[in-house]
Amino acid sequence: MGDGTSQQPAHDGSGHRARLRQRLLASGGDALADYEILEYLLATAIPRRDTKPLAKRLLAEFGGLGGGMNAEPEALARIKGMGDGAVAAIRIVHAATLRLLSREMEEEHVLSSWQALLDYLRADMAHRGTERVRVLHLNAKNRLLRDEVMSEGTIDQSAIYVREVLRRALDIGSSAVILVHNHPSGDPQPSHQDIAITRELIEAGRKVGVGVHDHIVMARDGHASMRALGLI
Repeated sequence: MGDGTSQQPAHDGSGHRARLRQRLLASGGDALADYEILEYLLATAIPRRDTKPLAKRLLAEFGGLGGGMNAEPEALARIKGMGDGAVAAIRIVHAATLRLLSREMEEEHVLSSWQALLDYLRADMAHRGTERVRVLHLNAKNRLLRDEVMSEGTIDQSAIYVREVLRRALDIGSSAVILVHNHPSGDPQPSHQDIAITRELIEAGRKVGVGVHDHIVMARDGHASMRALGLI
């Protein structure tokens, strides 16, 4: 016969989590290490487990907090201990971050709020494991009309890429565009192909009245503006 007692949780981290919470509320996120931020977030989805080892595993797997927060759901789910609730907790924080940054960008003249734009692009693209191409469509006053992901994967068909960007710009009524893509390698230096595609787009855009303000490459190690580099 049993002794009538219920099975105890595998881990009771209430004291430790309370201390993390107190530090967070008293001093803000700067008071916590990266693994502690992730540990506390995961604890909201997995309250009966010690989430510190899982947090450290995620940081190691994805190369830091940025990589972990930007990881695709399928990649997160492959990590031992990451159930649907834990994956969703990370993705909702990432979604909220992007929503706030995009709203800040949308409220301003894009070219005069360059840092807000870079913050948004860095949060969405710098740590991605696959290449993404997006196009920011601007009106005549350089306000954002549309922010669209054009493709996923390597750009290897420049003619189709250029034609699609301009077709969409004409559909929307864009006066100009800013191209953005990321380098999963971590190095933001534009490739010869990146430069060639951009110059082709500039030349084709002149014929239909669509300007190209810039082509930005985002990566873990920073970003590169082709205009700032004198490449366009």
